[in-house]
Amino acid sequence: MSGFSLQTMAAVSFLCLGAAWAAPASPPNFSPNPSVGWISLGGDFMAPPRGAGPVGQDPKFPRVTNEEFRRTGRQPTIALADLNAPILQPWAREELRKQRELVQSGKGGTSRQANCWPTGPAFVLHVIHPIFIVQGPTEVVMIWQGDHQVRRIYLTDKHSTNPKPSWFGESIGHYEGDTLVVDTIGFNTKTYMDGFYTPHTEKLHIVERFRMIDGGKTMEVSIHVDDPGAFTMPWNAIQRWRRVEPGVAENNVPVNAVSSSSAAGPLNEMSCAENPFSYFGSESVAIPQADKANF
Repeated sequence: MSGFSLQTMAAVSFLCLGAAWAAPASPPNFSPNPSVGWISLGGDFMAPPRGAGPVGQDPKFPRVTNEEFRRTGRQPTIALADLNAPILQPWAREELRKQRELVQSGKGGTSRQANCWPTGPAFVLHVIHPIFIVQGPTEVVMIWQGDHQVRRIYLTDKHSTNPKPSWFGESIGHYEGDTLVVDTIGFNTKTYMDGFYTPHTEKLHIVERFRMIDGGKTMEVSIHVDDPGAFTMPWNAIQRWRRVEPGVAENNVPVNAVSSSSAAGPLNEMSCAENPFSYFGSESVAIPQADKANF
């Protein structure tokens, strides 16, 4: 092997091994400063590239969302679930059929979010207002500006022995390279999976993987859902948000009568309860009322 010394071969081998053993990616920094927020690109789950996906809009009634209305001026339409979705167990399909009847009778159509209720597993579908993320050494806190709904993700290695069912469940998380992995169980049954009012049971188990793409301009979460009490099979979905930040990524949804949005910037104080209006009357989702003060 003329021309190659043992030292040269060792150096080449070291460089090759160094390339193969590259340093792992750093944990994501979703909020490099307090003004960075994330606004949903849509209020529905996106289907995965392959395999079982979420309940979608009935193709016979094409959906025009409020977000599309703001962009194009097209007349918005109401969410009507596709009852042929293969993931639905019979009882869950029947619940969605009842909701469709309510919508088509003109007595329903707004989301639980619009009526000031905690959204539970549909937290990632919040629209219009940004989500702000606070990353600490022991927990990650996600705050939706529109109603200051707060979700806590505890950076620990295992769930409680018997988590008490709650609106947002018990979320534990850890970082895998540039991804925040969140495992959630312990949901109560007062919430729904999406804006179609897809039900779930206390067996619901969700795993989410949050990461930034497009050079930090977009945040994406891949969602894996398993609930043998409501679904015939596990299914996957995707959700994405665009970054909003003063002077860097301004909010392109201006404040107007139909947006209730705000300029990019630090978290604003807002309260859904300041506008306790039921769009479809008493037969629709009621605005939550407190029987007595909690202080």
